[in-house]
Amino acid sequence: MKGAAATLILCLPTLARAESTTSQDFSFFSSFLQMIAALAVVIGLILLTRHFSGKLMGTSPAAGFAAKHIRVVETRYLAPKKALVLVEVGGEYLLLASTEEGIRFIKQVNMIEEIEVIEDTGRIRAGLTGMFRRNAGR
Repeated sequence: MKGAAATLILCLPTLARAESTTSQDFSFFSSFLQMIAALAVVIGLILLTRHFSGKLMGTSPAAGFAAKHIRVVETRYLAPKKALVLVEVGGEYLLLASTEEGIRFIKQVNMIEEIEVIEDTGRIRAGLTGMFRRNAGR
């Protein structure tokens, strides 16, 4: 089945070209078929290159989705090219400083405070819209 589809895709440009040589008029259909065939060949070459480069390097496409033991929790930029980075490594949280010169360890954070989430009951929103309506009426 794949061989028949590949043969058809490879033959489409020649069929479209043969049609255009018999008539001197511009054929949108033949140009469209040539474009689709060329696109299929390019995408096929890209997929083949990706497949064989992964085999040569010894990696598989699924290797990028493997379980990770290091996670960047948060990054705070202090200045251009200077940031504080909170990283979780094996259940421990580390605070790192990232600068142009490199990355430095600052300290190990023992406990991260949980942030209290306040639910919006609608009273705040109603109060704000009421204020905006009063100010718009002036």
